[in-house]
Amino acid sequence: MAGRHSLRRLRLAAVMALATTLLAACSAGGDTNQSSSDSGKQAAPQYGGATGTPEGLAQGEATPDSTDQADRAAAAGETNTADRPVSTFAVDVDTASYSFAKRTLESGRRPAENTIRPEEFVNSFDQRYREPEGNGFSINTDGTRLPSTHRGADESARLLRVGLQTSTEAGGDRPDAALTFVVDVSGSMSEPGKLDLVQRGLHTLVGQLRPSDSVAIVSYSDKAQLLRPMTAVRERESLDQAIDRLKVSGSTNLEAGLRMGYDTARKGFRNSATNRVILLSDGLPNVGTTDSSALVKEIQEAASKQITLLGVGVGSDYGDRFMEQLADKGDGYVVYVSDQTEADRVFVQQLPATVALRALDAKAQVEFDPKTVLSYRLIGYDNRALSASQFRNDRVDGGEVGPGHAVTALYALHLRPGAEGHLADVRVRWQDPKTREPSELTQPITVTALNRDFAESPTPLRVSYVAAYLAEVLRSSRYAEEVRLNDLRTIAQDCGDTPQLRDLTAMITDAMSLYN
Repeated sequence: MAGRHSLRRLRLAAVMALATTLLAACSAGGDTNQSSSDSGKQAAPQYGGATGTPEGLAQGEATPDSTDQADRAAAAGETNTADRPVSTFAVDVDTASYSFAKRTLESGRRPAENTIRPEEFVNSFDQRYREPEGNGFSINTDGTRLPSTHRGADESARLLRVGLQTSTEAGGDRPDAALTFVVDVSGSMSEPGKLDLVQRGLHTLVGQLRPSDSVAIVSYSDKAQLLRPMTAVRERESLDQAIDRLKVSGSTNLEAGLRMGYDTARKGFRNSATNRVILLSDGLPNVGTTDSSALVKEIQEAASKQITLLGVGVGSDYGDRFMEQLADKGDGYVVYVSDQTEADRVFVQQLPATVALRALDAKAQVEFDPKTVLSYRLIGYDNRALSASQFRNDRVDGGEVGPGHAVTALYALHLRPGAEGHLADVRVRWQDPKTREPSELTQPITVTALNRDFAESPTPLRVSYVAAYLAEVLRSSRYAEEVRLNDLRTIAQDCGDTPQLRDLTAMITDAMSLYN
């Protein structure tokens, strides 16, 4: 055994002297065994220990083969589990990045790279997770090998999907809602598909609310105007009249609109109700405060007093980053409406569901086992990352999640040679929307769950892969070189023929003309 290790060390020294492009070709070797589940595949090197560790070495200690692998993983931008085994992030149900990118590509333009957030691409698709009972989440986990078309993927590479799901709304059990709509009526909203969509959507939404719910309407251009104070929905005629009075004029003083909106929401605050400010705008302020950070403190204070913010973005010219930052700090999220079909979905399905909540300040954490996982990378969630210590600090903001919402996180990772058994523990922590009492749920996952071939993996997992790596291409990340758009389109087409998948395939086709 010692002789074999010496030979490997000599080989490692030779490999280190070669160019990086030869590392993968020169680092293979050693005895291999194949289990029945891996029949027909090249297996990872196996060793004498019960968990695949070479004899005479501590569990998790680097071997020549795993050192080569660690070098490749580090080059791929992954985090070494020996250094940091825990990944923590605030959950995010935003989808605006995907919808806005779709509209931009349809117009023949490249989306701005800083508007692309992979997690919002993934969260735009139905994941078919099982639902929990009552408030809180179910945890759903699975994974796969990478497809053969994925460049540079070796036998140790895997994709892990972590899914959190809330229960759908049971009839009539939600609390009443007190909603303050803050509507941008500045000159930039005159473009077709902006204020006209908002007005039609608001009429539809008010018609779906309960008579015991209440609505206030604020508009803003150069200055803010209260069109209707908090009014019971049973007085629908007066609310419809206020919506019809929304007219385009002037500049965009978003600061004034939000300040009046929150002031109106505070005056109309209802205990035991869902109190929310809903901002409808193209997110392009040009008067007053035009920096989102200047508004964050007030928004955070309002959120701590249980007035949360939801953003609805509109228009081909759209301040995506501005709207996303406001919604994140307001314990809410942002959606984007590009046409009447999406407006129907948002105002008929999505917004009515947001008047109830399933979880406040929700956070997720994945603790990888260094014995089996060499390295990992969370795809997306770049501005939602938290430290491990913040997971159980309930003063740290997480995400707000409503009924029937799914949150998905994808991890690209590399296994250690011969890995088997425990892979990771997945945790989710949240506060009850009524009592603010924290709850926590943990679920383990094993290596076996990630060992299936990509073609045999569940359709939503394959769709998630396509969505995530399309986002990597659109934001020109270092990982864009690992995939080809034509391969992504083929995978999407093989996943079925639904409106969502047709949209995804069309997006990739549009991108191929701009990025190839």
